[in-house]
Amino acid sequence: MRRLSVPLFLAMLPAAAFAQDATPAQTPAQKNAIINAELPADQAALKSHVMFLASDALKGREAGSPEYDIAAQYVAAQFYAAGLKPMGDEGSYLQKVPLVSYKAADQGSMLVTGKRGPVTLTFGEDYLPGANPESPTFNLTAPVVFVGYGIEGLGRNDYKGINAKGKIVAFFPGAPSSFPEEEGAHFSSAASKAEIAARHGAVGYIQLESTRTGRGSYPVAMMRASWDRPRVTWGNPNGTGHIAVPGVPSLGILSKAGAAKLFAGARTPWTTIAKQAEKDGAVFKAIDLPGKLTVTSKTALTPMTSYNVAGYLPGSDPKLAGEVVVLSGHLDHVGVGKANAQGDTIYNGALDDAVGIASLIEEAKRFKNAETKPRRSILFLAVTAEEKGLIGSDYYANHPTVPGTIVANVNLDMPIITYKFQDVVVYGAQHSTLGPIVEKAGAAIGVTLSEDPLPGESIFTRSDHYNFVKKGVPSVFLWPGAGGPGRAAIDDFMKNHYHQASDQIGIVPINWESGVRFVDVNYRIAREIADGDQRPMWNKGDFFGTFYNGPGAK
Repeated sequence: MRRLSVPLFLAMLPAAAFAQDATPAQTPAQKNAIINAELPADQAALKSHVMFLASDALKGREAGSPEYDIAAQYVAAQFYAAGLKPMGDEGSYLQKVPLVSYKAADQGSMLVTGKRGPVTLTFGEDYLPGANPESPTFNLTAPVVFVGYGIEGLGRNDYKGINAKGKIVAFFPGAPSSFPEEEGAHFSSAASKAEIAARHGAVGYIQLESTRTGRGSYPVAMMRASWDRPRVTWGNPNGTGHIAVPGVPSLGILSKAGAAKLFAGARTPWTTIAKQAEKDGAVFKAIDLPGKLTVTSKTALTPMTSYNVAGYLPGSDPKLAGEVVVLSGHLDHVGVGKANAQGDTIYNGALDDAVGIASLIEEAKRFKNAETKPRRSILFLAVTAEEKGLIGSDYYANHPTVPGTIVANVNLDMPIITYKFQDVVVYGAQHSTLGPIVEKAGAAIGVTLSEDPLPGESIFTRSDHYNFVKKGVPSVFLWPGAGGPGRAAIDDFMKNHYHQASDQIGIVPINWESGVRFVDVNYRIAREIADGDQRPMWNKGDFFGTFYNGPGAK
C-alpha cells in the first residue's frame, strides 16, 4: 500500500495491544521452520507465491528494478498456468509502463510584478519551486486569482464570481474537516484541485502555506529539506512526463512571507486572508490579485521501465462479454531501505502486497476450474509503481488493453491476514451498487461488513482502485476488518511491520487459513459482479459518480 502517515493513537496504545510482536529475534533455523511448515494444499498454494515474491532474492520488488521484472515474469507465468489470455503488449502478458523519475533541477525563480514594480521572491524563504515533467524548461507569466481552498462541490464554490481563464490560481491546501472522510481526502489532493482549476481555464496553480495544521497542510520550513526530492510519473510519447492535469502544472509553494508579497496591494490584504484561514473550513471571497506572477523552473527527467501484468478471461455471455470486471493488486514494494536492528535492509513486502497478488493468482485458478464460466469478461491486473504514487494503475486506466468497457474494479492491497477475520472493510461500498454485492458475498461465508479501522487515513483515495474511480468506474477495495482480534492485529502490523524489513514470512504471523478465506470472499464478489444481469452503477447523486460522470450517478 502507498505510504500512509501512521495515526498518533497507535503510539499511545498499551503494550498488550502488540503482544504478537513481542517474539524475540529468531535463529535462521527457527525462521525456516515457520516458513516451511506443512499446510493444506490450498493454503500451501497461496503461501508458495508469497514465498517467492517476498523472498530476499527479489529485494523488495521496487518498480524499475531487475528484481521487479523477475516478479512480473513470475506472475505472467502463473496467469498462463491459470489459462488466462495475455493482454499486454505484442501478445504478451506484460504492458510496458514508461516510468519517468523527475525532480527540480534548480531553484527556479518567481517574480511578482505589480503597481509597486517588480519584486523578486527568495528561494527557501518566499517559495519552493515545483517540478514540471511535462515541460522540463518552463516559463510562465500570467495574472493570479486567489480561490480559497480551490474547491468546487459539496455545496462549496471557491471560484464564485471570478474568471480564472488564462490565469494562475492560488489556493490553500487541504479541505474543511466538515467534509465526509473520502470526499475530504479527494478535495485535499492537489491533483483534484488542479482538475477543478482546469475546468475554469487556469494555466497553472500555486499552493499557499496554510496558517493552520491539518489534512494536507505542512509548513514550508518542513518541506524545504526535500524540495528537490525525486518523484515518479509515467512518460508521454515525446519523452516528457505525464502530470495529473496536462496543461495545468504545479508551479510551487509560497510561504506566508511569499504570499504577503503576492497579495501586496490586493483589495483584501494578506493579513485578513491569513487570519480567516486560521478557522477550519473558512469561506473566502475569490479575488483577482494585482499584477502578474512570472515563474521559471527546470526539471530533470530520468526514464525508467517497468511493467503491468495483465491476464484476460473472456466472458461466456455474448451480450455481456464486452463488459470487463478488473481485479487488481500492486506487485511492487519499496525495495531496499534503512537497516533495522537485525541489520536487514530488504523490505520484502509479504503482506504489502505479495499476499494481494497471490490472492489474485489463486482467484484466477478458481475461475479456470469453475464448471460455469463468468458471463462478463474478467481482467486480472498486477500493477507496478503503486508505492510511487499509484502510477501503474494510472497508466493502465489511461491506456487500457481490454476489448470492451471496464464496468467495475475490485482491488486487493495489503490484506492483513494475521488473524481469523470476522468481518471485512469495503472501501467504496457505499458509493455504488457494488456495496450490496459485496455484502451478499461476505454473508455467504459468515463475514459481515464493518467500518473503516483507520479513520483519518483516507485509504479510499490511496490505492489503485482510485484511478478507476476517476474514470467513472464503480470500484471497491477490500480489507479484513477489525472485529474480534482484528483491531490489535491491524494496529500491530501498521506500527511494527508496515513498510519495514519485518514484513516477511517467518516474522509477520501470517494466518494462511484466513488467506484462503480472503481469496474465497473475493472470488464470490467477482463472480457476483461478473454474472449479474445489471452492470454495476453508481448510486444516484453519489459525489464521486457525479464528479467523474459515472453511470447511474446523474
